[in-house]
Amino acid sequence: MADERYNRKNPAVKRILQEVKEMQANPSDDFMSLPLEENIFEWQFAIRGPSDTEFEGGIYHGRIQLPSDYPFKPPSFMLLTPSGRFETNTKICLSISNYHPEHWQPSWSVRTALVALIAFMPSNPNGALGSVDYPKEERRALATKSREAPPKYGSPERQKLIDEIHQYMLSKTPAVPKPNLQECNKPPSADSDGQSQTKPQDASAVISEGDNAPEENVVDQIAEEAAQTVLPEANAAVEVGNGLVRRQEQQTVVVRAAQKPADDRLFTLAAVGLTIAIMVLLLKKFVRSSGHGAVFMDES
Repeated sequence: MADERYNRKNPAVKRILQEVKEMQANPSDDFMSLPLEENIFEWQFAIRGPSDTEFEGGIYHGRIQLPSDYPFKPPSFMLLTPSGRFETNTKICLSISNYHPEHWQPSWSVRTALVALIAFMPSNPNGALGSVDYPKEERRALATKSREAPPKYGSPERQKLIDEIHQYMLSKTPAVPKPNLQECNKPPSADSDGQSQTKPQDASAVISEGDNAPEENVVDQIAEEAAQTVLPEANAAVEVGNGLVRRQEQQTVVVRAAQKPADDRLFTLAAVGLTIAIMVLLLKKFVRSSGHGAVFMDES
């Protein structure tokens, strides 16, 4: 990369070049992203659909625009591959995007953002900007189609980078799994129609740790923030998380209720024992003060 054109003392340039080096030194099977040769503030990326969802096996391309004061301001994201979850050629609204600068932390990176984006894929869009909510069957069909060829976008230099990223992701992404025939023959249920989200705990996975933290921690921390801020795109994940907490609290109440009688008996016995000990001490004190203590001591 011809980074000699950029001022290395600039905080944004310094940070971006550091992330490029880290991305190349530690590639991931789940995503790939690199900046354009002529503009390091604009990145092309591709992510693979999360496992055990209707996006599994898909390869989804997009672009990231980093602000001039990165990493102190969040980037913007745009998907180029139809997925049935996000609109194409439209900036999407996520808690990690420029739509929510109040939630962005300078310790987050392009890697962090891509991990979060994968986690948001199976979540409920809830009408967020740049989101769509296609049926699972259409999403699976789009996942299969996404592997056929990368999207056509921009200059020949950009397209070359997109093609290279696509070939890399093809080598890392298993084929789209075939649907279970038994499941296809089952009549659709009312519950399944309203659920466009699979394994929402992964979506909870979307924010916050440092650049060097494991990707799993990134996802867990993102979910924590989503739960605190109640962002629309993470509502489904937050609801699931709260549901788990509520179930755990209920289980704790049941256990405590079962233990309560035993605890009461223990407290009663302890109180009786303490009372007896106090009475014995008072009796000894009384005997000593009345002058009979010496007699008892001689007899003992």
